[in-house]
Amino acid sequence: MTITINNRNYIAYLERFSKRLAEEKDYITELDSITGDGDHWVNMNMGFQKLIASKDELETLALGKMFKKIGMLVMSTVGGSSGVLYGSAYIKGAQTIGDKEEISVVELLEVLQAKLTGIMERGNAKPGDKTMIDALHGGVESMKQAIESGKNDKEILQALKEGAEKGMEETKSMEAAKGRAYYQANKGVGHLDPGAVTMYYQLATLADTLLEA
Repeated sequence: MTITINNRNYIAYLERFSKRLAEEKDYITELDSITGDGDHWVNMNMGFQKLIASKDELETLALGKMFKKIGMLVMSTVGGSSGVLYGSAYIKGAQTIGDKEEISVVELLEVLQAKLTGIMERGNAKPGDKTMIDALHGGVESMKQAIESGKNDKEILQALKEGAEKGMEETKSMEAAKGRAYYQANKGVGHLDPGAVTMYYQLATLADTLLEA
């Protein structure tokens, strides 16, 4: 079975993730209160609610242009560093998609790699710094391995979920090199990074949406 990504199923993903984000409000806020300043959920929710409110406009755009518009909306709506980082990620992803109306699962890897590069460059961070990067990097690397092993589209998307989850879980034992947790005495060791958690939720929800379409 060949799976493709287009503006319709991507918007379906955005709607599904916004619901999951709402369900995880207390958990994310509590986690961020321990390792950060407690506003990560508020900022993320604000951004995704703006995207859902812009659904009618997004539906009219080809995939690449939709990614660029998402990047601009997120950058102008989400507070803190997340807005700039996610905005940069989506704009990089848009450049990779170009004028294509839809992309394959293999091309999705290229888009996620571009988003990862955008976040790393803009945030001057890398895997292992205890940030959202760890979940995204884990998902990208797992996808690469699945593709190189000749896996099918469903197996590649499953690998994305599993790799992202592993990357998220690994932040628990990391010392923060960026963000508020860096300034804590224990540098957040023993706690998951909230940015990595919400990134995992996004990648898992995207994979689930595509798998169930």
